[in-house]
Parts: sequence; C-alpha cells; structure tokens
Amino acid sequence: MKKHKAGFVNIIGNPNVGKSTLMNAFVGEKLSIITSKAQTTRHRIFGIVNGDDFQVIISDTPGIIKPAYELQESMMEFVKSALDDADILLYMVEIGEKSLKDEDFLKKITSGKIPVLLLLNKIDKSSQEELEEQVEFWKEKVPNAEIYPISALNNFNIVEVFNRIVELLPESPPFYPKDQLTDKPERFFVNETIREKILLNYKKEIPYAVEVETEEFVESDHIIRIRSVIMVERDTQKGIIIGHKGSALKKVGMAAREDLEKFFGKQIHIELYVKVNKNWRSNQRQLKRFGYNQN
Repeated sequence: MKKHKAGFVNIIGNPNVGKSTLMNAFVGEKLSIITSKAQTTRHRIFGIVNGDDFQVIISDTPGIIKPAYELQESMMEFVKSALDDADILLYMVEIGEKSLKDEDFLKKITSGKIPVLLLLNKIDKSSQEELEEQVEFWKEKVPNAEIYPISALNNFNIVEVFNRIVELLPESPPFYPKDQLTDKPERFFVNETIREKILLNYKKEIPYAVEVETEEFVESDHIIRIRSVIMVERDTQKGIIIGHKGSALKKVGMAAREDLEKFFGKQIHIELYVKVNKNWRSNQRQLKRFGYNQN
C-alpha cells in the first residue's frame, strides 16, 4: 500500500509578488484576493489540495512589510507563524527584486532546516539574460533554496513546482477531511469578496480603512441570503463608500454577488450596510474580533 504524505506549505514574500495568484493556481479556486494593490491579503488562508496519497495544505500570507500600525503588526505575526510551522517554505520573489522588506525574515529563511523553494515569478516580463542574472543572484543570496522560474499568472512551471512539493512532503495522515477545500468558513469568503471589490473600486486610503463583517448567511436549496456590514474609520469614508444616491455601494454589491454566485454555485441575495467603527485598525479588541490577533 502506498504511504500517505501530508504537510503545510507556506508562501511568503514581499507585497504584490503574486503569492495569492500562486495559491489559487495550486488550489484551482479563487480563495485569496488578487488585486494590484499592496497588502491585499490580511490573514493566513489555507487552501487544501488532495490526492489519493497526499494532502498539501498551502498557506497564503500577507506581504512582508515594516509595520506602521496595530493591524500591520498582526499581519506580520501571521507571517512569523508561517515561518515556524512550515514543512516546506515557498519564498516568492519577482524579477528585478533584490531583498525582502524586512531582512530579519531573510535570515530566518537562510538559517532554517526546512526545504525552501525559491520561486522567481513574473518571468514573462524578463529577457533570458535578465532571468539568468536573477537566478545567479538568488543562488548566492539563498544558498539553501531550490530555484524555480515561474509565471503564476500564466501557469508556467506551476505543475513542476507542485510535483516537487509532493515529493518533499513528510509521511503523515491527512490533517483535514479529504473533501475540504479550505480551513475558512463561508462567511470569510463573503467578507473577502466584498473587500476585493472595494479594493478595486476605491482609491487612496479607503480600501485599507475597511473591514467587512457578514452578520447573516442563510442558505436554502436554491438561494443564499447574505447581509454584510462594511466598517470604515470615519464619517467621510462612509460617504465615499456609499456614493451619490448609493451608486458606489450598489456597484460593489453587484460585483460581489456575481463572484459569489460562481463560488457557491447558487443564486445570491446580498444586502450591504456601512457603519463607522472609529480607529478599528489600532484597537486590539476590534482586531481580535475580526480575527487578526492570534493570542
């Protein structure tokens, strides 16, 4: 009988290098928000890929930054925990990058005992010469890593990387039921989908001052009824989110509904409200409520 393998494969790297795109390519479902704005992923999100004799638990993490306020401190705690509990580490960089935004993380990567796959992403944007230079640079910088040039967006070399992950997995029974896709509940994906639409539709500080909480998720045979609250930090932000005669909020609701209908495979009825929750990003109690503090 074939032995079963299972383990935690954690993706880390700077903001916007393509971590969420990679995880979604592995899992085949849109579990992580993907936008061109930095700091899109705020939590650790597990995507689970099952085979007959393996289970890969892939963890997407927030991009590495120097934290400026409490929310960002919590985000970096998620990254630290990803370094501690990985069976395999995927360190993702993009063409032209030379360092991590926090060099302490790099020291941990190079001095650790676990296998490291360094994924050089967005190679479709580079020349052959530049690619070769980058491979040599990273060989020197992270000597303990196996280097794979990839394009997460175009699925280039993704299967090869995944096959290598399965080879490196430790022997273990599965950690989750074999039909499970993620460790997060349905409401989490509702919140993240709405937040993604806000990131895409509003500029400047607005998306970073927003948190979404789903207060109602009622599922029947053919329809899911959802009521979600968009939290902002100031009254002026509330006005911007709602827009003239509610037009901006309506646009967010329609775009979220479309994505959620694809995700859940059912008709969705969604109601959105906006509330002011002053300075929630710097409030420990509020951060705990929204699932950011791990303590």
